[in-house]
Amino acid sequence: MVDVRAARAADAEAMSAILLPILAGWGSDRPGGPAYVLAHYIEHPDRVACTVAMDAAGEMLGFQSLKAARPGNPYGLPEGWGIIGTYVRASAGRRGVGKALFAASLRAAKAAGLAEIDATIGAGNAQGLAYYEALGFRSYREKPGAVCKKLVVG
Repeated sequence: MVDVRAARAADAEAMSAILLPILAGWGSDRPGGPAYVLAHYIEHPDRVACTVAMDAAGEMLGFQSLKAARPGNPYGLPEGWGIIGTYVRASAGRRGVGKALFAASLRAAKAAGLAEIDATIGAGNAQGLAYYEALGFRSYREKPGAVCKKLVVG
């Protein structure tokens, strides 16, 4: 059983504990500490939704961020699109966590009137590419080291 709810400021530390090992596995030097998680996901001004998945014992299994693309966004996306990111604890894989998180994000995207959602995934991240493909996202462009997939909201 996976319970999905809105992320709160008090979740930043647990979210960081999920994010940091993922970033390390990617060889990324991107920040991922609690202050970054709070500012970049939970309290970001372009946030449409930021949700966490919890198990029955109250352990955080993962989180998903959905932001609105604003002019000048780092992904070069048109205004009116969404930008999504998903982070699931390795030990929670294949338990429906990502699917449950996305159901909440899709509802939020529809409520916000987003036209499309972009997921930019590392080209070597086979699991992430397969996850978004299974949700209905389709490849529409490539960037150096990344594949961009989109989903038409509707």
